[in-house]
Amino acid sequence: MSSRFVIAGSPAARGMALGRARLVQPSQIRVDERPLAETEIETEVERLRLALDTARNELKALRDKLHGALAREVGEFIDAHSLILDDPALTEGLFTLIRQGRYRAGLALKMQRDRLAAAFDAIDDPYLRSRREDIDHVVGRVQAALNRDTTRAERQIASRVGTILVGDTIAPADVAHLTEHGVLGLVTTGGSPLSHSAILARSLRLPMVVGAREALEMLTDDDLLLIDGASGEIVAHPTAQDLARYRQFQREQARHQDALARFKHAPSRTLDGVHVHLYANAEMPADLALARACGAEGVGLYRTEFLFLQRRELPDEEEQFATYRDVALAMGGAPATIRTLDLGADKADATGLALASEPNPALGVRGVRLALRRPEIFATQLRAILRAGAFGPVRILVPMITSAAEISAVRGMIATCARELRSAGHEIADHHELGAMIEVPAAAIALPAIMRKVDFIAIGTNDLTQYLLAADRNNDALGDLYDPLHPAVLKLLAQIIAAGARARKPVTLCGEMAGDPRWTPLLIALGLTAFSMHPSSLLEVRQAIAACDHARLRRLAARLLRAQTRAGIERVLATVA
Repeated sequence: MSSRFVIAGSPAARGMALGRARLVQPSQIRVDERPLAETEIETEVERLRLALDTARNELKALRDKLHGALAREVGEFIDAHSLILDDPALTEGLFTLIRQGRYRAGLALKMQRDRLAAAFDAIDDPYLRSRREDIDHVVGRVQAALNRDTTRAERQIASRVGTILVGDTIAPADVAHLTEHGVLGLVTTGGSPLSHSAILARSLRLPMVVGAREALEMLTDDDLLLIDGASGEIVAHPTAQDLARYRQFQREQARHQDALARFKHAPSRTLDGVHVHLYANAEMPADLALARACGAEGVGLYRTEFLFLQRRELPDEEEQFATYRDVALAMGGAPATIRTLDLGADKADATGLALASEPNPALGVRGVRLALRRPEIFATQLRAILRAGAFGPVRILVPMITSAAEISAVRGMIATCARELRSAGHEIADHHELGAMIEVPAAAIALPAIMRKVDFIAIGTNDLTQYLLAADRNNDALGDLYDPLHPAVLKLLAQIIAAGARARKPVTLCGEMAGDPRWTPLLIALGLTAFSMHPSSLLEVRQAIAACDHARLRRLAARLLRAQTRAGIERVLATVA
């Protein structure tokens, strides 16, 4: 009978999910190394034979469920895994190890896997050598079948629910893809609640627990899991009481969504009638549709990186123009702020954009630095954005700015591109609004000079916080140091917002803080009146705004900025809760 146990992790994305575990690239395989007694040999052979059959049946069932493009993309891997399971080089060797070596099935699998992996590693062809991963996946599936410890009732529940992915790490590029294929939650043994993957999971409302170091050692494929992204708790083999708690969570979520629905078309106003502008961060067409449905006033940050990633060739002007034009059209006359390419050597290398391998890409040639070093690529993007401006109000936002000189250089390139486009007969606007991302402390300190060169600014709190505190937000060992509520971060935010007000230039906050309703009162207290966030957060933030008294919060600003600790800041905020 299955026994309930709990694995502790760190909360990364709120919400609860019930699903069956799917382990990805396990760190290690636990095996029993005790030799078999003579009387145990044939029982162990039969146990392995059943596990192999189970793995084959699982692959067949998965293959039968696939349709269309997914069948083509994934089917070949499933077929390859099925062939490996039927390969005598794997199976006969396993039975020989059990019968002659008296190894238990798990250890025999591990030994056979190591032997085959070594053979693949010796292959000269890099593609064939890379297929050793298939061996790992197949052996992992058979190991899971050997170690499965689920009751019949659990298996019935698991057959009706989706998947919770468990791995060492999960790449940001995979997170959105996974949600489209039945993944209900994410668990990682490492990682940080402030990593790009965790931020994306929160945007997608996908429950996630990170830092669950024992997860891969203690779990096996198809274990029934209940994960709580608010507490960081992972319950394996949940009891009836756990399932009742999950059902209660679902009922509360349904009530919460009903309450939010009335804010879809409500004005974004505080209790005392102050209008707060709400914009959407976006990078895909689905984001734009959701933004419109939730009443966004425009796009505050459109990321263009997805056009350049996961491909070997650079997108040309026509492809970029079509994409940016569709953004402008989708917003139906509302402003669309397009951020120019923000890639560093850690990501740009796939496209051939990187100048060289860099030991610290976060502090390297990225954003505007890369743009000005590769003017031909930057000009292509600027031309596409300027042309899209004929289909709706489009603003240009430049990342990683550190000085007014960089803005001047960008303005010069925009002027040149505009002249060329007009000469070629393109209809473009007379004026092109240009903004700077304030995400480097140097830009925040030199803001008066930058303000004179731009039409608006956008604050990127994710990078601003990590650069100001010298704490990598992707490093889970620094989780206590990376803190957007650090007094120094708040002081700098207040200075940036005040500088914008003095210069009469719009200031929007685009970082993750903008989409977290817990910090809405804090940001309003600091004087912020324009937020940009993932569209899935719009209604919650609008609800939070409706509960805020603007005048009362503004009177708290001085006390907030005098606070010496995060706890002190939270105590001040609690006085208006």
